[in-house]
Parts: sequence; C-alpha cells; structure tokens
Amino acid sequence: MRITVNGKPREVSGRVNINGMLDELKTTDALYVTVQLNGVILEREEFDAMTLSENDTVELLYFMGGGSC
Repeated sequence: MRITVNGKPREVSGRVNINGMLDELKTTDALYVTVQLNGVILEREEFDAMTLSENDTVELLYFMGGGSC
C-alpha cells in the first residue's frame, strides 16, 4: 500500500495499523514520536486501532526541549 510519510512516498504492507507502520519503517525512538494522520494528531492509545488506508498522509513528529534561559 502506498502512503506518504513526512512528505515522501512510502510502501507499507496492506492493512497495517500505526504501530505496525512504525515497526515496518524502523522508526527511530518510536516511543517518543507523535503521529499526525491526515492532519489529525493521534493519541498513543489509538495506534493499535487506527488502520492505514491507501494514499494516507502521515507526519512523524518529535518534540525536543532544550536551550537556555
């Protein structure tokens, strides 16, 4: 199945959920990633229940702290 991840076309196996996609794409620091699916930020509890569809758009977001005051 073809989806777009962070602006790039990707292929994933058919009928995969968000956790399956993160595994399949070998996502770095998957425990700390925020997932936006078709413009909607998902709660981590939704990752197992949310199944991807052809042409979905996924953004993987990492929030970082740091800097000085």
